[in-house]
Amino acid sequence: MVLKYTEEEAELEDHSPCATLKAELKMCVLETDCCKIEKKTPRECLRSYNVPQDCIALRNAFFECKRSFLDNRQRFRGRKMLF
Repeated sequence: MVLKYTEEEAELEDHSPCATLKAELKMCVLETDCCKIEKKTPRECLRSYNVPQDCIALRNAFFECKRSFLDNRQRFRGRKMLF
């Protein structure tokens, strides 16, 4: 996941449906003390719940976005917008 910075705004190279949630989750976890000070990986921080509630909410939203691809009802109704 790479962010491209232009003069006007930052845009993602990845244009998949859940890419924005993934990028927000990544930035949220990387800004925590768990990653910065304790030098743990983002995965370790998320598994130990050593992150703020905002990051946990983003993780749940990302999970629901990915899960919506497997739900056959969502194929007809469209993806649920969580944000």
